[in-house]
Amino acid sequence: MPTKPEILKVSRPEKSRLFHVEQLDLKFSNGAERQFERLVTPALGAVMVVAIDDQQRMVLIREYAAGLDEYVLTFPKGLVDPGETVSEAANRELQEEAGFGAKHLNPIKTMSAAPNYMGHMLDVVIAQDLYESRLEGDEPEPLEVVLIPLTEVERLAMDPEFHEGRAIAAMFIARQWLANNS
Repeated sequence: MPTKPEILKVSRPEKSRLFHVEQLDLKFSNGAERQFERLVTPALGAVMVVAIDDQQRMVLIREYAAGLDEYVLTFPKGLVDPGETVSEAANRELQEEAGFGAKHLNPIKTMSAAPNYMGHMLDVVIAQDLYESRLEGDEPEPLEVVLIPLTEVERLAMDPEFHEGRAIAAMFIARQWLANNS
């Protein structure tokens, strides 16, 4: 297991490069008034890539997750850059994080993570017909690539290191899409 990075400082910015906090004072149609807070994220969204190699294995990465201060097993993912399509962003992230490009990319589902608290949307993209290709990314350290056979979806869903809800959802959505489109 990789060594966790040292936390040098913890601060509470109201706005960061990824999001800012808004407070909403709301009045509902029945007269009830409530105050809500939400994280506002960039409007371009993000992608999560379920890449399948020629041996029917899913391409996962092990990366540091600052929110939990631990390494997690997940799918390649990242923000959609200005001017990029969802498929272009997915292919770029796959190359940056896992060292593969894909000849075929299929956006299959747009998901929200916690719609009561965030406006963030994520597109799940299936990547197939992979080839080796690496792009320089913004990761602070090399990411470990882990290949898991599609036949082990249920085992992976119960793996304690694979616990990101949107990754688990993406895996099952991808499996269903592959079954319907094979």
